Amino acid sequence: MPEIHPTAVIDPGAKIAEGCSIGPYCVIGPHVSLGEGVRLHSHVVIDGRTTVGARTQVYPFTSIGQPPQDLKYKGEPSELHIGSDNMIREHVTMNPGTEGGGMVTEVGNGCLFMPGSHVAHDCRLGNHVIMANNATLAGHVVLEDYVIMGGLSGAQQFVRIGRNAIIGAMAGAKSDVIPFGMVMGRPGILAGLNLVGLKRAGVDGKEIQALMKAYDHLFSAEGTFAERVDTVAERYGGKGTIDTLVGFLRAETSRPILQPEED
Repeated sequence: MPEIHPTAVIDPGAKIAEGCSIGPYCVIGPHVSLGEGVRLHSHVVIDGRTTVGARTQVYPFTSIGQPPQDLKYKGEPSELHIGSDNMIREHVTMNPGTEGGGMVTEVGNGCLFMPGSHVAHDCRLGNHVIMANNATLAGHVVLEDYVIMGGLSGAQQFVRIGRNAIIGAMAGAKSDVIPFGMVMGRPGILAGLNLVGLKRAGVDGKEIQALMKAYDHLFSAEGTFAERVDTVAERYGGKGTIDTLVGFLRAETSRPILQPEED
């Protein structure tokens, strides 16, 4: 049976799975669903049409599922889906979707949200994402698997950040960031590849070397960018990281690709 502190306020319509632990002064709304083993430490507010996956932990003074911070929102029954095994620390905020963004905000599995980080309406986050202290996402942002957002960093609305990319502390992403990319500075610029992240992910050294050559060709060779992407696919394709990079670059998007600083 769930372990519920007597000071918690839980609407009768909420769905609380077995093994949940709900600490002091938590408030749970009528359309909330908590999976098995979810732990709310204390003073947590979860409202809206919010689903929290198994074994996710939520720490004090976190606000989950409150209405989107979007003036176009008119009360539509949008949703927030949070996966399993996430760690959501103090003062984190996450909002559901809107009609203009597909009605759903999605958070994957195994993510870490450090204090003060914010996931806005209609964002879509993959698995094993890390958002450091006070990192913030505007609406409609996509973070693919294993993205790291450094402290006080941010992403503008509709930006895509590819898998295993890292946004450095206090940097801002105004354009799409390639998979395995590294963004530094204010304003943020593409500062090379996330080599440490690639090594931690177990990518073979020869594949990393090929990826580095592909990166150099993309951002320093002659021809249009589309032509350079085609050349990279033809010359270096067949390797997982490079195929991922090419697929990202060929996908439909409303933002340009973030570029390195010009010499």
